[in-house]
Amino acid sequence: MLQAKDIPNLISITRILLTVPVVLALLNCSFDWALLLFVLAGISDGVDGFLAKQFHWQSRLGSLLDPLADKLLLVSSSLCLAWLGLLPLWLVVAVMLRDLIIVTGATLWNFRIDRLQAEPTIVSKINTFVQILLVLSVLVQQALDILPVGVVSALVWITLATTVSSGIDYVWTWSKRAREAVNGTKY
Repeated sequence: MLQAKDIPNLISITRILLTVPVVLALLNCSFDWALLLFVLAGISDGVDGFLAKQFHWQSRLGSLLDPLADKLLLVSSSLCLAWLGLLPLWLVVAVMLRDLIIVTGATLWNFRIDRLQAEPTIVSKINTFVQILLVLSVLVQQALDILPVGVVSALVWITLATTVSSGIDYVWTWSKRAREAVNGTKY
């Protein structure tokens, strides 16, 4: 039976499901609908995080569902925008490569060292924010055509910089923790 503490997880699951209409809207070049749905997904992300923290409804499932929902929406949207020629494919590949490296490291940690507790770093949070801002900017530009020239291009390069620095930060931090765990020192 569902309980109030399940609300944040249900919101995350809804956000995962919302990815499908966002992708369909993008592929149909319905940028106004894609923008509306993307903003709705962003609001739901804030709401589920607020509820989980405010009422102490955090859970292991939620700590996995929330970033999964974010990544699924971001990667799907970015792939669609690259397909439409609105984002450079090389940037989407760089973002996905970083994510693959992180997931591979997390899986290795979980099975070889200890049960993983998802801990996004500050650099990773900045990277996620910049990725969201980039997708949002492309959608705003396509739907409303109100952004100054160069905003999207600048965000492409900022996204690349935060993606690379976040990937390096994860590899550095978790490699150090893995060495310390194997050698028996506290991380």
